[in-house]
Amino acid sequence: MTYRILIVDDSTFFRRRIKQILEDDAGLEVVGEAKNGQEALTLVASLKPDVVTMDIEMPVMDGITAVKKIMASNPVPIIMFSSLTMEGAQATLDALDAGALDFLPKKFEDIALNRKEAILLLQNRVKALCGRKVIRSHSLAKMRSEAFRPTDTLTSNSLNRINRKTHLGANNSSRYDCLAIGTSTGGPVALQKILTELPSNFPVPVVLVQHMPGSFTLAFAKRLHDLCKVAVKEASNGESLQPGVCYLAPGGKQMTIEGTSGNAKIKISEPERFPEATYKPSVDVTFDSMAQVYSSNVLAIILTGMGADGREGCKKLKAKGAKIWAQDEQSSVVYGMPQAVTIANISQANYDIAHMAGHILNEIVD
Repeated sequence: MTYRILIVDDSTFFRRRIKQILEDDAGLEVVGEAKNGQEALTLVASLKPDVVTMDIEMPVMDGITAVKKIMASNPVPIIMFSSLTMEGAQATLDALDAGALDFLPKKFEDIALNRKEAILLLQNRVKALCGRKVIRSHSLAKMRSEAFRPTDTLTSNSLNRINRKTHLGANNSSRYDCLAIGTSTGGPVALQKILTELPSNFPVPVVLVQHMPGSFTLAFAKRLHDLCKVAVKEASNGESLQPGVCYLAPGGKQMTIEGTSGNAKIKISEPERFPEATYKPSVDVTFDSMAQVYSSNVLAIILTGMGADGREGCKKLKAKGAKIWAQDEQSSVVYGMPQAVTIANISQANYDIAHMAGHILNEIVD
């Protein structure tokens, strides 16, 4: 089967470059090119591509506006090309909020160590989105407005239990000492969906590992913090884990947890310390260290993402008695990481992302 791709970029050189790379794969065909968002709207409607690659900064209509309009009229998987700057990070997160499913750096040297690896990565990322059914996206503002609805019995009951047990003392809250979540492609929106539904007095710390460049994680943590009732921050070396705080692993680094369950601390290391780890940060690296510190007292969750990062770390956690969950296939943008722990019989439950926060509250508070 050949997948049909639409390239949207105001640079003729970049469009030609991307076309050559994609069509080096016999399974990919570039069926159209647009030099701005307005042209993209017309071509998406007429060509009905399987995937759109989208630049952010363009004349006439920018990429973020184009994503919003496409997702409102003819939803299709969109992958953004972004600069690795703070401004680029903010714009990319806006595009993901608007409905884009993935992003890649526009400079190939920022994607991988060599050109061949970068080309393969680009082809695979595009193919991973092909065939995905996309619906009109919910914005983060809508997610936030829907969080903690009074009519949501599960959430209201969970909050009441949290409040009661907080008064009784942290030791009575549950058997869990930490919540850990690992994710990649599609993860930013999935994490936002979960974290916006957690209360400010969530009784355990939350460790987050999202595959993301180093220039993006600070901006992403800030965005989550502004949206959520729980505190969210980019993790810093040496800080102690506190209940109700979410610690996002810095991009381009490796994050491990050291100490004891009652006095756990974060260690941020250069990637050279873990040469076997493909991803920076790596879910496997972080989860492996948590198995040593928390033993069975962890709820670990693998969300949407390409590849199998997290499988080995989850295996070690499960061997210690920890509980492992995974996102289900239907709600995953890419069912790679969740599938890896599922087919290996590591995951003990698979949940739709829309209901994941409710299950977390029930599990950790009950």
